[in-house]
Amino acid sequence: MAIIDNAVYVAGRRTADPEGLEETYFLLRQREGMAWIGLYRPDPHELRSVADEFDLSALAVEDALTGHQRAKLEHYGETLFLVLRPARYLDDVEKVEFGEIHVFAGPDFVVTVRRAESPDLARVRRRMESQPEFLALGPDAVLYAILDQVVDEYEPVAAGLENDIDEIEDELFGADPEVSRRIYELSRQVITVQRATGPLAGILQALIAGTPDHHPGPELQDHLRDVLDHVLRLNDRIASFRALLQNALAVNAALVAQRQNDEMRRLTESSFAQSEQVKRISSWAAILFAPTLIGTIYGMNFHTMPELDWIFGYPMALGLMLGMGLVLYATFKHNNWI
Repeated sequence: MAIIDNAVYVAGRRTADPEGLEETYFLLRQREGMAWIGLYRPDPHELRSVADEFDLSALAVEDALTGHQRAKLEHYGETLFLVLRPARYLDDVEKVEFGEIHVFAGPDFVVTVRRAESPDLARVRRRMESQPEFLALGPDAVLYAILDQVVDEYEPVAAGLENDIDEIEDELFGADPEVSRRIYELSRQVITVQRATGPLAGILQALIAGTPDHHPGPELQDHLRDVLDHVLRLNDRIASFRALLQNALAVNAALVAQRQNDEMRRLTESSFAQSEQVKRISSWAAILFAPTLIGTIYGMNFHTMPELDWIFGYPMALGLMLGMGLVLYATFKHNNWI
């Protein structure tokens, strides 16, 4: 059943618990109080029944049916249409889960359409029912209570994000390759929270200012200003998170670049050392190759070799081997190859 809670209030006190929407409409007209209807994922028939009874805007009803709306406040004569994006922090997966709530408020009714577990509107209703004098102020008091609950539920979200950012700052200099991905994912969550909380300041300011058809009393204005103060501080806090993550991303990029430079320098030094070793090996190979070449020539056992019959042939071959080796050694030594 889409109807979670449904009641008629007179002078701030709950006077009836209708079993269906038709009974709610009848009792509201009879008692001239305020109807507060709570719907959870209603089907089009139920929502259009409410829309026909309270003359809701077709555009607003369509938004409530399709969902996925940004936080906003729209005026349709004496009726207000409010969209909020409540959130809660999931500790087990360290992520923020967003919901969506649509509120229609008129002179004698409040209709809430919820599409997620958050916010806890049952808690809001119990709180308001415990203050009948305040609830007697009408739909505006309910609007305030819903806004206050949504803003209060952002505080654990901000605390969870702050804890994640502290963990990232601790991991930043640990050379963990997953830090970049975590910073990016956390930045996306912070931006999404900022998109949800950013419009709240404008919404509250518009509610405080009112319109010719809809103007809250002084007491409600004071309560709305209190929520506005919380929203402004919350927005400043979320903005600081985004700045911290941007700085963390920049620092991480610098650290990654530094580690890459250090690795390149190490590889370059290793390559240089290998090159020096190759030079030394090649130099000694060339020095040893010269006498080997001469010895190989005289080891061919040719008969027609004049030097074989020359008395100085053997010393000449030895001297030639030694001379070539010394010349090559001196050349390589001069070029710092050995």
